[in-house]
Amino acid sequence: MRRGIKVRLLAFVILSAMGMVYVGASYLGFVDQALGRGYTVHVLLPESGGLYQGSEVTYRGVKIGKVSAMDVDADGLRVDVALEDDTHVPADSPVFVHNLSVVGEQYISFEPGSKKGPMLKDGDTVRGNKDSIPLGEDVLLQDLSRFVSSLDGTELNTVVSELGTMFRDNANPLRSMVDSTQKFVDAAAANESSTIALLDNAKTVLQTQQDNAANIRGFARDLADVTGTLADSNADVERILDRAGPAAHELTKLVSTLRTVLPPMLLHLVNVTEVLDARLPALEQLLVTFPRLISAGPSALTPGDQKFGRVHLNLNQTPPACTEGYLPPGQWRPTTQESFVPYYPAECTSGSPVNMRGMKYAPPLYDWRGASAGGNS
Repeated sequence: MRRGIKVRLLAFVILSAMGMVYVGASYLGFVDQALGRGYTVHVLLPESGGLYQGSEVTYRGVKIGKVSAMDVDADGLRVDVALEDDTHVPADSPVFVHNLSVVGEQYISFEPGSKKGPMLKDGDTVRGNKDSIPLGEDVLLQDLSRFVSSLDGTELNTVVSELGTMFRDNANPLRSMVDSTQKFVDAAAANESSTIALLDNAKTVLQTQQDNAANIRGFARDLADVTGTLADSNADVERILDRAGPAAHELTKLVSTLRTVLPPMLLHLVNVTEVLDARLPALEQLLVTFPRLISAGPSALTPGDQKFGRVHLNLNQTPPACTEGYLPPGQWRPTTQESFVPYYPAECTSGSPVNMRGMKYAPPLYDWRGASAGGNS
């Protein structure tokens, strides 16, 4: 073998040995200790929960170090945790011991609620409590044993039989449900930002409901009172419902009748209101004068004798009544005759000053909105 090849083989063996030593030293933490890398914090726990020296340490699921030492003291178990240099963990972070799998492999997990400081530094101590320790397998097995022992064999057979009946011939629906769930998860993953926004909005809605919990409970209580009242009045409600059909039938007949009668009546009523609207000032004056006229009624009674009344009507002949333009007095007929005598137009032609009569000389209509109607009627 040539000398060059021997030198290369020797160099390869030496480098391989050095690499293996470095990897082992790094795993055991000797390299970090020698180079002064990383920092150590202490975790106080009531018990180990299955931890061992070399267990992983994670921050929100990411490995950031490992357990370097474990000692028992008066407060419980003191765990020294070697963290990597560039790790920033909030000092108020809750700490938990979790199982990596069903067979154990415990690890320490820091699970802070936010990224706010201050951050842990070398020598700091984090305290755990009984909630930080996972449920032991022995406790789980004991609880499971007690649960199984408490079951009745006959009833358990019935439950298993019913479960078999429930799932029998339902393979396709179950498969479809699982496939649909997988599609839903894939769609949520494909729309991650929208899904996160949806969850954030849902948090706002839930927080609003939490803030209005008292109002919601009050509404539910009042609703319970209403439904309770309806339950107590069940007979009356049934009676109302029984009579609602005939009443609705009568109401339908009334509406059908009004459909033919009401429109013509409203049309004539519109004509009447238009006339009243045009003479609104005169109606107002009538409403002012009529009470005075009624109040003057007792003055027409004869003093000393309340059986008879006397009303005086004085006709003012100045100015005289207009007669020009009408039938002459010699042709005036008695009021008992009802035949029609054509005479048109009948209007006063004397001119002022006389007491003119007829629609031609009636006061003009007045628009109550503030302007004259501009004509006679």
